[in-house]
Amino acid sequence: MESFLPGTASLIDCVDKKLLVVLRDGRNLIGILRSYDQFANLVLQDTLERIIVNDCYGEKERGVFIIRGENVVLLDKEKDGYPTLNKVSYEKIKELHEQEIKDKKARELQKQKILLERGFSEEFGDYDLY
Repeated sequence: MESFLPGTASLIDCVDKKLLVVLRDGRNLIGILRSYDQFANLVLQDTLERIIVNDCYGEKERGVFIIRGENVVLLDKEKDGYPTLNKVSYEKIKELHEQEIKDKKARELQKQKILLERGFSEEFGDYDLY
């Protein structure tokens, strides 16, 4: 990604390289970029899904992953390892992540309740709490 070309042409340097892809839904995927198109749709091979919660992280193998370009938030070269994070099993990190999502929803609902009591209208639904 040294030389910048407009549009998806700048991805040409990334083919066959290990990349980190962050999606709109918050998932982090690490894999080898095998292909892309003019819409920035991506094909990753040997893909891992990585979940990070507080000072822990876990990974799960996902294999070949096809990603629609509109869902990509960030694309960067993968840096190996997290020296300050503790690696835990995927089951444990998934449990911690689900609890984090529940806690976030509870905080947002409490905030929404306070705003409604103060006369503000409800402007979002469950889909905005992620």
